[in-house]
Amino acid sequence: MKFAVVYEETPNNYSAYVPDLPGCMATGKTRAEVERNIREAVALHVEGLRRERRPVPEPKAWTDLVEARP
Repeated sequence: MKFAVVYEETPNNYSAYVPDLPGCMATGKTRAEVERNIREAVALHVEGLRRERRPVPEPKAWTDLVEARP
């Protein structure tokens, strides 16, 4: 099961969140760190849902790049 992740650069660090897993987010001082952290966050989030016998949402979000025209 693969989930879409949204990454953002902020003035002080990087952040990431998973639209299909509300509350699943991570930060990091570098891009590499936030990528590691969100992978861990997803694994822990899904593990917690399963442990509580709650359904794991099916991934529905997707990403795309859209070019802005002048």
